Amino acid sequence: MSSKRMLFKKQLYQIQTVATNVYVLSFKRDFTFRAGQVVAIDLVPDGEPRLYSIASGEQDLYVQILFDEKKEGKLTPFLSKLKAGDYIYVSEPFGSFKTDNHSAYWIASGTGIAPFVSMARSGLGVDKILVHGGRLDENFYFREELESFFPDCYFRCCSQQEDTAYFKGRLTEWLINKNDLQLDAHFYLCGSAEMVVQVRDILISKGISFQQIISETYF
Repeated sequence: MSSKRMLFKKQLYQIQTVATNVYVLSFKRDFTFRAGQVVAIDLVPDGEPRLYSIASGEQDLYVQILFDEKKEGKLTPFLSKLKAGDYIYVSEPFGSFKTDNHSAYWIASGTGIAPFVSMARSGLGVDKILVHGGRLDENFYFREELESFFPDCYFRCCSQQEDTAYFKGRLTEWLINKNDLQLDAHFYLCGSAEMVVQVRDILISKGISFQQIISETYF
């Protein structure tokens, strides 16, 4: 995803490696936002910024951004080399991927978990079920914190690790095998376009209306 917006200079507070080629960068929060929103980020003020979901809670002191380094990417190979004290350029938050108090399933693949982490940290996880798909056990980012938020309704689907501690298979398989979905719930999807389309089709085949499905697609 790319976006042309006014960018503001921010100094990095920290950058952490959370899995192989996956990082969390943080900078001091000096704006307000709604959980689920995104920001545009670049290393220069007039380039081609990319969009990233905020993973922080709405009242957190620092803004956290989760990203997966793509070797062919235009930005992430450079972001991953940054250090505390370096500068990036960030837009004001925007976007309409927001939850409400209705019961819901939050369904994410990979780094698509970020907006749901933000929502949980902002106190919006009541009556929600979290489903996360990843290749390996290490790809369930923020898992210890999410276990505390969702002790009985946090489901992880691991597609490529033979000795996984969780459901072995893709999250689409988990959904296909799930015969007790709450048919009146809302379904929030965040991940690749392929994942969003596949999950939407599965949900509709199970009797979920299109209007109950809200999605945020990563490119």
